[in-house]
Amino acid sequence: MLPTILDLASLKAAYAAGLSPLDLVEEIIARRKASDDPAIFITMTPDDDLRAAARELLARVPEPNSLPLWGVPFAVKDNIDVAGLPTTAACPAFAYHPEEDATTVARLKAAGAIVIGKTNLDQFATGLNGTRSPYGAPRSVFDRNYVSGGSSSGSAVAVAAGLASFSLGTDTAGSGRVPAAFNNLVGIKPTPGLVPNVGVVPACRSVDVVTVFAATVGDGTTVRRIMEGYDARDPFSRQAAPANLPSSRPRIGVLDGVEREFYGNKDVEALYDAAIERAKSLGAEIVPFDYAPFRQAAELLYNGPWVAERLAAVKDFLETNAGDFNPTVRTIIEGAKAYDAVAAFEGRYRLEALRQKTKVEWEKVDFLMLPTSPTTYTVEEMRADPIVKNGHFGRYTNFANLLDCAAIAIPAGFDAKDHLPAGVMLVGPAFTDEALAPFADAMHRVLNAGMGKDRTAALPAASRVAPAAEDLVPIVVVGAHLTGMPLNHELTRPGGYKLKTCRTDGSYRLFALPGTVPPKPGLVRDPGFAGKGVEVEVWALPPAAFARFVQNIPAPLGVGKITLDDGSSISGFLCEVHAVADARDITEFGGWRGYVSAADPAS
Repeated sequence: MLPTILDLASLKAAYAAGLSPLDLVEEIIARRKASDDPAIFITMTPDDDLRAAARELLARVPEPNSLPLWGVPFAVKDNIDVAGLPTTAACPAFAYHPEEDATTVARLKAAGAIVIGKTNLDQFATGLNGTRSPYGAPRSVFDRNYVSGGSSSGSAVAVAAGLASFSLGTDTAGSGRVPAAFNNLVGIKPTPGLVPNVGVVPACRSVDVVTVFAATVGDGTTVRRIMEGYDARDPFSRQAAPANLPSSRPRIGVLDGVEREFYGNKDVEALYDAAIERAKSLGAEIVPFDYAPFRQAAELLYNGPWVAERLAAVKDFLETNAGDFNPTVRTIIEGAKAYDAVAAFEGRYRLEALRQKTKVEWEKVDFLMLPTSPTTYTVEEMRADPIVKNGHFGRYTNFANLLDCAAIAIPAGFDAKDHLPAGVMLVGPAFTDEALAPFADAMHRVLNAGMGKDRTAALPAASRVAPAAEDLVPIVVVGAHLTGMPLNHELTRPGGYKLKTCRTDGSYRLFALPGTVPPKPGLVRDPGFAGKGVEVEVWALPPAAFARFVQNIPAPLGVGKITLDDGSSISGFLCEVHAVADARDITEFGGWRGYVSAADPAS
């Protein structure tokens, strides 16, 4: 029996146990028919076409799980082309029938994934709430009175309701993140240009990004890796230049003072504060920063000449079919006529000036953690005040693409009534997509809020995101470099991260070295000693950082091979034997941390 939420690990295990893609599509067909939200899809892949896709996969690649997304069902926002299904952008009069898949869709199909349908959206991807479509308003999976978030509304609900393993959205102002927050999902927003937009109906072509909704950070990251890659047919496509971030003690920027705005929603504010505490528990250094220049950049997206890009995308259609537009969408797009070429250049100058101001804040932090949306509203509240309330949703999302950022939205828990979810985002500089994922995944896992509508689901261990270990050098640390100790920053600042806490084998003794500042222990191997082992940590460092680190180790300490209790041998801190002749043997404490705690009862 398949779980409610079709995460990749669970589906892969089911296929390994004998499930067939033909069985899977029958389950999808049944779930679609049983769904109580008729507004999720604009066009469903016909039942027989789903069966045909499963048979084609089995004929092409019969071995289960032999492709990265073998037999994985996914949904596609209906401004992204899928050959054989119409693209409407939530405007029936605009609809056309593409002959080719969008680049992203083609890459996912090649990896074995199966399209189950085209999902609803705020018309022409203009909105963050999900109510601006003639095909209806998809609803939060937790309360039908509340909005699903937009513009990628149907895409988020399809995953949260268990109809698809993942889905594609697009994000100009936050459309790949806000719906994730409102439906207890992960939203992966790549750096602009990392994922090509070929075959995507543009909203603002220069900042649009194809995004992923998924049950876990690991699932979303897997999909993003398959989609990404340069495509010369997209003039804004770029070659990736991956950037690193500290893994174990990152400096995380958080809101402070007057920039903390939740529009009266104390529950979301409390969940944001709780997320900050979780980040601390994972070793992060919390750094208040000035959000003002980011907010001012965000305001340019809807209150500046970038609105003209929305007009550029549909100007010919608007001239002949103005009556076919959603009234709010039409008001926003026609507002672009107030801007001329001079305003466009002035807007660009303003953005670059604000970018310079944000650089000052980036010097203080490694990445930001912000509320995904500061509040939520019912469908009726949104319809009564569609522009102002929609703007509230974008307060912390609108800047990210304008300022060339990567972002991952993760769940943050449920309100005090245990009713509606909220989310937070980790936002980093360009091409930190991969580097953000491990911490985002760790944050999601310590929350224990389930996946999508299944709040009791445990996040599968198989989808865990570990920091990339390629080309990193492991080292065993014993004392002042342990997590939380005075010299730990010498490991974290150059991008090191902790692999594990473990013990040496039983042949090692630990001594408190006299006169060291800060206090340090000395680890010595005594082949005739049969102890219980000394507690240590294994860290990983980039090669250059490892070399600098070893060069700066003061005598009588040095680096040699240390045998761990699992039989492995790793380079680590050892002490010259002569230096412990008059030192206190503290092996009985089990390790340096145990000794320090015993010496200082308050610690």
